[in-house]
Amino acid sequence: MNFPDILQSFLWTAITVACYLAGLGLRRFAHNHVLANPALISMILVAILLLTTHTAYAVYFRATWVLTFLLAPATVALGIPLAKNFAHVRQSMSGVILGLVAGSLTSLVSGVLLVRWLGGNKELALSMLPKAVTTPIAMSVAGQIGGVPALTAVLAVLGGIIAALTFRTVFGILRISHGHAIGLAAGTAGSGLAASQAAELGDGPAAFAAIGIGLNGLLTALVAPLVATIFK
Repeated sequence: MNFPDILQSFLWTAITVACYLAGLGLRRFAHNHVLANPALISMILVAILLLTTHTAYAVYFRATWVLTFLLAPATVALGIPLAKNFAHVRQSMSGVILGLVAGSLTSLVSGVLLVRWLGGNKELALSMLPKAVTTPIAMSVAGQIGGVPALTAVLAVLGGIIAALTFRTVFGILRISHGHAIGLAAGTAGSGLAASQAAELGDGPAAFAAIGIGLNGLLTALVAPLVATIFK
């Protein structure tokens, strides 16, 4: 890597971090309003900067390889609260499995049905299939079943943003306040973004969010090819 590449990498990495810090500041200013999500705000700010500077996303992606690399250990770090609360997870395993299977299958089937009902083609439907798992797994599964990995990545990120923005409101309407249930649902439905929001509620919700992310990714990888053959 030559000096201009190093400089560009440092610049865009610093800009991305600064945008996220700005998102945190805006959330505090908005008194933690649901729409003031730091991840969403930073995405919007970075997108505006890319468009303003006429910088291709491929260039930005290469320049911020450090942040991309850190995604894996950041996800693995959810295992820390899981280890601390393993006894609670083990006691609730039957409920965890039931909720996980229900949530995972609902996400898999509903996405495909919605696309086909609205007139979308098979490729779009298969790209929608693994949308509720963490992005790397979603892209891998999409490639195996005939979907478009890049489109699946977009759908997975959008799904995570929507889940992060709405899960507290939804549980408030349903009058569900149990942290473990909220964490499991956030991890199952919204992957990393929603799980990070659930983690703010404490180690218990963070542990169940980690279980949701991990097991939903495994279940989706196993079931998605079977569901894809049905809808082909």
